[in-house]
Amino acid sequence: MALKQFTINFQELAQDEFLREDGEEYKGIPTGQSYLDEDGEIKDFQLATLDDHPGRLKYKVTKDNIIISSLRLAKSPALSIENNDLSSYVFSNGFYIYKVGKDWNKKFILYVLRTKRLKSVLDSNIYRGIGISAYKDDDLKRIKIPLLSKENQDQIVAQIEPIENKIKDLKSQIDLVQEVINKVFAREFRFDLEKFEKLKKIKNFYLDLSSFANNRDIRQSVKFHREAGIFIIKQLKNITNKKIKHFIVEPIVLGKSVSPADYDDNGDYFYVSMANIKNWKFESEDAKLVSNAYSSQNENKTVAKGDILIARSGEGTIGKVALIDDEDLRGIFADFTMRMRLKNYNPLFAYYYFRTEYFQYLIEVNKKGLGNNTNIFPSQIQELPMIDIDLEKQQKIVDEIKTELDRQDEMKKKIVAERNKIDEIIEKAIK
Repeated sequence: MALKQFTINFQELAQDEFLREDGEEYKGIPTGQSYLDEDGEIKDFQLATLDDHPGRLKYKVTKDNIIISSLRLAKSPALSIENNDLSSYVFSNGFYIYKVGKDWNKKFILYVLRTKRLKSVLDSNIYRGIGISAYKDDDLKRIKIPLLSKENQDQIVAQIEPIENKIKDLKSQIDLVQEVINKVFAREFRFDLEKFEKLKKIKNFYLDLSSFANNRDIRQSVKFHREAGIFIIKQLKNITNKKIKHFIVEPIVLGKSVSPADYDDNGDYFYVSMANIKNWKFESEDAKLVSNAYSSQNENKTVAKGDILIARSGEGTIGKVALIDDEDLRGIFADFTMRMRLKNYNPLFAYYYFRTEYFQYLIEVNKKGLGNNTNIFPSQIQELPMIDIDLEKQQKIVDEIKTELDRQDEMKKKIVAERNKIDEIIEKAIK
């Protein structure tokens, strides 16, 4: 079969700007790794305003576009938005926005870009740079695929659509992990999530000057005094009079910084950075090893089973937690994370509590700094409310949440099997 240069009539649409309103919150998609799933569907977003990102809230996306991640390790290299309100979404400069040429079926192009083979080409051959690897659109245009007629492409898409519909049906039976956790905690502790959501929408409110003195830092930011945050504190105080500091076996501590010279592929310890816990668990795939000399000098910064790590900096990552559940893991945690060790407390219950929308919002209102340079510190974390119930009750809640998450994991395995069918169809067509 003849080869044709892989062209999609690439035209970035940066010139097609549309007006954004000051003070409005938009659904920002920073990267394709944490915010897209394998089917190119948006699974998460980061609230963004014109004030926070004045130079980025400008790229117009239409239903005719495909959006391709320029950054490595995206769950799906490409997506197209069909059914969502496009005016509410904004994409970072980690994406290219393209039109599809008249000789190509848009869905066919998306399927091709998602095949294991094409993803391997993208990840292994055209990404450049150390750390955050990216590529230029000229690099993408050099990839070649077999030339298929538009009619043939349409037939392949028609063959795949029933499989895609089955995937959508399976996904409709899966809730976000935070939603599963929220549902159980709301029922058990009477979290009023409906009122909380209403309070989050309040943009204007009045405070007495004395309100600025109700904290040790004399915080005067609007964010710190949001009504939704005050509401959460009141609700949690009705449940417990305890704070995190009452359940820790030792002070919460920050990790250790590292220099390039400290990395060593022959080392025995991983360096656990914020990036390695951004998906709510430690992921070793992209974690680097450090030298044995470095690890021996930092034995007080190691992790052990039952430890909870909290990311303390960076928008989109700050407040995310990971439970160390592998007793064989050897790791030194990074300076932009903090380690919590609990006593007489179920670590998995604490982990689930820290993932609730209530606790994550407390991180949001308590963090300090502007833009992407935000931080939260152990002295703040230890003062946050901690639910105080007996270990038996904690375990009962843990079991309920885990049972539901295990059920959903089985559904996810079925989804993977259906995705593989799509991959096989496309591979057969372009081999």
